[in-house]
Amino acid sequence: MKNLFASAILFVTIFTGNAQSLGYQDLGILFSQNDNNGTARFTSMGGAFGALGGDISSVNINPAGLSVFNYSSVSGSFKSRSSDINSNYYGNKLTTQNQFMNLSQAGAVLVFDSLYEGDWQKFAMGFNYRITKDFNDAFFAQGNSGVATFQDFPLDINNPTLVYNTADEQSFNTTFGGQLSEFNIAFSSVYQNKLHVGLGLNFYDLNFNQRSNLTEFNSDSNGNELDANLFQENFTSGSGFSMSAGFIYKLNQSFRFGLSYQTPTWFSEIIEDSNIINNDGFFGDTEIAVSNDNVIYDNTAGGFFPTQSLIYSLKTPSKLTASSAFIFGTSGLLSFDYTNMNYMRTKLSGDDFSQENRAFQNDYVNTHNFSLGTEWRFDKFSIRAGYRFEQSPDIFAINSDNLKEYSLGAGYNFGSFKLDFSYRTNNRTAAYNFYSGFDGINPSNLTLDNRIFSVTVFVNL
Repeated sequence: MKNLFASAILFVTIFTGNAQSLGYQDLGILFSQNDNNGTARFTSMGGAFGALGGDISSVNINPAGLSVFNYSSVSGSFKSRSSDINSNYYGNKLTTQNQFMNLSQAGAVLVFDSLYEGDWQKFAMGFNYRITKDFNDAFFAQGNSGVATFQDFPLDINNPTLVYNTADEQSFNTTFGGQLSEFNIAFSSVYQNKLHVGLGLNFYDLNFNQRSNLTEFNSDSNGNELDANLFQENFTSGSGFSMSAGFIYKLNQSFRFGLSYQTPTWFSEIIEDSNIINNDGFFGDTEIAVSNDNVIYDNTAGGFFPTQSLIYSLKTPSKLTASSAFIFGTSGLLSFDYTNMNYMRTKLSGDDFSQENRAFQNDYVNTHNFSLGTEWRFDKFSIRAGYRFEQSPDIFAINSDNLKEYSLGAGYNFGSFKLDFSYRTNNRTAAYNFYSGFDGINPSNLTLDNRIFSVTVFVNL
């Protein structure tokens, strides 16, 4: 039987405009989204490579872009991310700063000339690894809602028992970890030097973990104090698979367009281990202490966390991407990608997920996302810029909940290898409710800002 979560522990990608409580629908949306990571050239141009190709990260948008390559090459990218999460809980404002670094991409493209004379002039094969979604983050919120949810001490021997119904302060901190990584194998060929076609196989590895602490400081009418702490943690892992196909057509030397489709991702077995179970009436590991008693109540006997496991399946939405690109000779280019994802088609299975699947139908929407990128070359030096817009899938989202990302970049071609850099910033807002079962308590309003620096080395083979 799947567990019922007592408080919200997920904010990473949902970013709803209303009170949010953790549910498996939140996880379904979380595991459906990506950070648009890739090479520095790719990220500096907003990921708008569906009609361009010629970059290993374009395989994540349109596998047909592999046959745009003229030479075999390998590449690797490192990413540094700084995040600021600003919380506002009943007028109390706090900022949590985080710093992360990882290998965000590594790949290779092998280009082969046709062995036979004919209309198919070239064949390419690509292998690429990237971090699709980086879950690492943390934030802290503190304030006073005026509502005490822990009002009694389970070991109270007074008659009548004391009632600690005056709220003095609440605090909440949570730490997220893990990542969703992707490995692509793609094939592409070009017909009459005009039509590029491609097919990709995509394999996913999921690791997600979260730890949270909810603390209340309450008192009674006589000034006696009650301190309550609720600890929750869960660990989630799984693997998934999807396929992609697409084409790029060169109408002339100046204009090309592309179309690609990625199937839903099927996570056939997601394994979750959590201490969020109903133990003595509390969902998680609960510790309560009072000022008038030296005894501490702990619902975890012997210091061992209660655990519960669940195995379930997830199908994420498919993606349809339409792209276009204008080429200005050898001087520069302008590219545009539009991607459609219908989050109403997300589906959970393997347990009774009827409520969550109804939520996908009723609370989420068909999203419209786009990317814009440009690049200008000055001999061996290139400068780049981009913009990315990602619509929130939540039906109740406000405009600031949508992600807006701005990017800049530069690169230098040394001949046998290239060095590229990118810098991007993105921001969005969220409302995070860590009292999901109490209608009278407002969520904490969050503002999330990321600054991301990437460097990529390309080596021609």
